[in-house]
Amino acid sequence: MEEITISGLKVSSLIGVYDWERTQQTTLLVDVSIKADLSQARRSDNVTDTIDYARLAEFVQQHATRATFELLEALGHSLCHAILNAFAVQEVTLAITKPNILADAQAVTVVISASR
Repeated sequence: MEEITISGLKVSSLIGVYDWERTQQTTLLVDVSIKADLSQARRSDNVTDTIDYARLAEFVQQHATRATFELLEALGHSLCHAILNAFAVQEVTLAITKPNILADAQAVTVVISASR
């Protein structure tokens, strides 16, 4: 089982509990790690035998843009299951970071995992 990680992917989403957070989309940073059998890609050196990470990144961005969750936890759960349904992966872990949401912290990050 191999792993592909996309780090610091910028996504926009309508996310937040407070009324002032619900007036516009927020830029989040997402780290996506997927585990899949990439042995065929190692042998073939052909992009069609691997997970197209450009497509995965675009998928995550589009899903997050359409989402209207209050909690990062709910967005993460939704994204994990959407990735499992759309890609041939065995496991996905997302770290979703919301910058500048607490006065005395740089960011808050929630980590969510799901597997087949």
